[in-house]
Amino acid sequence: MKPPKKPLRLFRVSGARYLTPHMIRITLYGEEISAMQAGCEGANCKIFLPQQYQTFAEFGEQLNDGPRPVVRTYTVRHIRPDIGEMDIDFVDHGEGGPASAWARDAKVGSFCGFAGPGTVKVPNFYADRYLIVADMSALPVAAATLEAMPRDAVGDAFFEVIHPDDIQPIEAPVGIRQHWLTHPSGHDASAQLIAAVQAWDWPDGIVQTCIAGESSVIKALRSYINVERGVSKDDCYISGYWKVGLIEDEHQQMKRVSAE
Repeated sequence: MKPPKKPLRLFRVSGARYLTPHMIRITLYGEEISAMQAGCEGANCKIFLPQQYQTFAEFGEQLNDGPRPVVRTYTVRHIRPDIGEMDIDFVDHGEGGPASAWARDAKVGSFCGFAGPGTVKVPNFYADRYLIVADMSALPVAAATLEAMPRDAVGDAFFEVIHPDDIQPIEAPVGIRQHWLTHPSGHDASAQLIAAVQAWDWPDGIVQTCIAGESSVIKALRSYINVERGVSKDDCYISGYWKVGLIEDEHQQMKRVSAE
């Protein structure tokens, strides 16, 4: 039996700033955040987006009564239940995407709907070596995973960003080597993350992964890691977060069909 769906909440924005040229951090606040569990950084959540000229009250009615607003999946980057705040990081894709457009225009007092959070993607750490791979869409889950690791963890993290100025500090264990690659287009996939993993000096012992990004890249990495390298699926988080040419609704439908 599936667990009951968590109720939709309506949160306001208490802060909005660019972390890097292509990453926007939105801070949400609301009383319900104080009741959420600390340590849920890296968990998925759903962000429901208001229309441009909707009022707070109008959007609240829509959340309760429908129709369903535009919704996108994001990651809890930080949560501070003691003060009722959480941070969500958005890749700036320009005005073309509804979530990017909302984040670009967000300011103190803006609002959105929220559902979640879900479960943390890597809840336990027990590996001899760790492999972290993320494009910009997955930087929040990768960063949250690295920050939650034991401080004596060792391994490698491969990140792909749009511009060198998009490199951001991550409080990873000193034994995790960080490799930053650039791919100027955030709208198509590149093969360099695949090449980096295939060239990795594969260690003996248990390897745990946290890998997410564009679906065609993820498909290739899943085949290489689970099939060619024989890493147990139980030791892997590997997930496609988006697919070239598809909006999120289409991508989520594709994932559901593939899982059947």
